[in-house]
Parts: sequence; C-alpha cells; structure tokens
Amino acid sequence: MAACRWLRQCRRWSANCTSTGLLDTSRHFNGRSGPPPSASSAGRTSWSPGPGSEGQLSAQPTHLKTFNPPTSLPGHTSRLLTPTLQCCRRRHHLHTDVKLKDPYTLAEKDLTNLYDDIRKELFVSKEELKSLCDYYFDGKGKAIRPMIVILMARALNAHSNRSGDLLPGQRTIAMIAEMIHTASLVHDDVIDGSGQRRGKRTINELWGEKKAILAGDFILSTASMAMARIGDNDVVKVMSQVMEDLVRGEFMQLGSKENANERFKHYLEKTFKKTASLIANSCKAVCVQVSSDPDVHEIAYKYGENIGIAFQLVDDVLDFTSGVSHLGKPSAADLKLGLATGPVLFACQQFPELHAMIMRRFSSKGDIDRAWQFVLQSDGVQQTKFLARRYCDEAVRQISMLRPSAERDALIRVTEMVLTRDK
Repeated sequence: MAACRWLRQCRRWSANCTSTGLLDTSRHFNGRSGPPPSASSAGRTSWSPGPGSEGQLSAQPTHLKTFNPPTSLPGHTSRLLTPTLQCCRRRHHLHTDVKLKDPYTLAEKDLTNLYDDIRKELFVSKEELKSLCDYYFDGKGKAIRPMIVILMARALNAHSNRSGDLLPGQRTIAMIAEMIHTASLVHDDVIDGSGQRRGKRTINELWGEKKAILAGDFILSTASMAMARIGDNDVVKVMSQVMEDLVRGEFMQLGSKENANERFKHYLEKTFKKTASLIANSCKAVCVQVSSDPDVHEIAYKYGENIGIAFQLVDDVLDFTSGVSHLGKPSAADLKLGLATGPVLFACQQFPELHAMIMRRFSSKGDIDRAWQFVLQSDGVQQTKFLARRYCDEAVRQISMLRPSAERDALIRVTEMVLTRDK
C-alpha cells in the first residue's frame, strides 16, 4: 500500500501546493535564505563561505517536515533513488543577482571536437564497420550527457581550487559517456525492433541485427580501452558499474510486477539503471580525479542520479505529448513495446482497468488505444511532470553544495532545460 499512498500524496501536492522553483532553490544556497528542506540534508554539507571558513563545507541541518517515497529496495538502500518530496510551503519571492549561464555556451570549447575525437577512437580500416560506428556520431545529437560531464568537471575543479580547465581524463570521461550511451541505443533498437532513431533509420534497419549488435559491442570495447588509458583504478571501478546497470536495467524492462504496489519501485529502479546510472557515475568519475572527499563524490553522483531520472521521466511524458516530428521516433512507442511508464502507472490510480493491460503488456487488440485514452483522460502526464520537477529540485539542492561558479550555476540551468524540453 505504500506505493499507492505515495501516488495519492503526489496528486494532492500537485493540486494543492505551490512548489519552489529551481531558481528559488538555488537562491537558498547563495546566502539569501536558509537551506531548502530535505530529510536527507540533515548532517550533510553545503557551501557556506564565512569568516575563517571560506572554501569549506559546513553542515546545515534542517527540521522541516518532509515525505520520503518508499523507493529503496533490499540491497539498494544507499543507491536509490528518490529525492525528498517536500510538503506544502509558501513560495519565496526573493531578489537575487544570480545569472544562470547557458550550459552549452560554457561547455562549447570542450564539446566542439568531441564527436571528431570519438570517431578517431573508433577508427578502423574496414569501411563497413567504420560506417556503422560513425553513424550516430554525426554531431547532430543533443550531447546532453557529455555537456553535463564537462560542466560537472569544471565545477568540481573550481570547488577544489584548481584551474577550471579540464584534465585530459575528465574530457575522456565525457567521450566515454557518449560512447556508452550510443552503444546502448544501438543494442536497444535491436531488442525493440525499432526502425527509426534521431529522425533517421536505425542501424539494425539498414545493416541488419547481427551487424548492429557487433557495432554496439565494438563501441563499448573502444570505450573500455579509452577508460583503461586514463590509468585510474577508481575511475574504472566507477564506470564499470554503468555497464552492469545497463544490462540489469534491460532485464528489468523485460519483466513487470504483478503487485501494483511494487510496479512504481520497479519502474524507478529500471529508470535509474538504464538512464541515470550513466550520468551519475560519469559525474562521480570526473570527481574522483580531483577530490578524495567522499562527500563531494556523493554530491556529484546524486546530481547525476536525479537529473538522469528526471530526464527519463520527461522522455516518458513526451511519448504521450510529442509526435514523430519532435521526438525523431514514433509516439506511443513505449505502449507498443508493452512498457508501462510513469504516465500509465499514475493513470492506474484513476483507471484500474489498466492493471490487466499492463500485465499482458498491452498485447490484446485495442489495448494500446484504450491505454492511450486512459492516460490522456487522467492526470498521469501531469503527475509524471510533477515528479520530474521534484527530482530536479533535488539535483539543484545537491549541486548547490559546491562552491559558486559559472559551471555550477549552468548545471542548475540544465535542470530547467530538462523539464522544458520538447524532444
């Protein structure tokens, strides 16, 4: 019953509460107000410059009442997953001189040749394999993962009193993150039988499934070699976790939970493993290269975790609200694959008929159309958007614990970009 209570609580908050905006949250950490409330912040650290403590992290406990959704599973209590969802409180209208920088502008220098460098890493003499591997590294993707990694590296360098310039190993992590992500897309398209990706035909559609699988494997192996060349065992350990999570997440997606109370936990853990783990561990990997402080490692990791889950929640919303012209892939794709995402799971609370459809993975005639209509008639889309904002609020809270810098503030801006994107 806990998961159901959580879903009902989310609906009540959305209807009756005014949530604190992301910029308001960032203002708390620039000396204009007390820290935003969170049960997990008690005993944690935040940036608090002051006489005799400039450049140090200071504890800022909080005593405001909060609600923690029940999303940790046995064996995953320290890794999962959900930010504290704050109870109703008044919006603070505060004056601030904080100007959030454009993230892509700040990362532009390091992003400019990123895809060229990836193609150099993937260089092979066999022309067909080269074409396969280069297909998605055409510079037309959003590049949000390497952008986040680059900004995180620069923010951490500033926090650690280093030059803002990236270390060679940090930029390599940005490349590796994009390579792992792209390889996972190639494999996902084979598993899902997808024919379209990023507005063009998929590799498996053009070259066949066997060659697509081999191309994905080759990209992963090249990423692993680049990782080894960094020469840091801690980095290898952190990034290796991504590979394990991707496989476990894919297996989780193949199944579902009969108990409706367990489905949302299953969905969020799968979302973490398939999407957020890559961002979280990449952020941590650039951190361990410049800091030995586990609290700072946790800040980087938690920012990536929360922004990654929010990104996927928004992606699941767009499957119901955007067409192929925006997404570059057919809408209702998840339903057609038999997947119950956030909007469907929230809609179940209003339309219990969806439970049977979920268990048969929308395989009966008319299931997809009926499920689509149920979601649109419910507040499932709105509740999923609301949950994504709560994750972004937590991402802001985490990154705001670092020393102020243009890159740190740009990472705050990224959260708003994630919430407002339409493709």
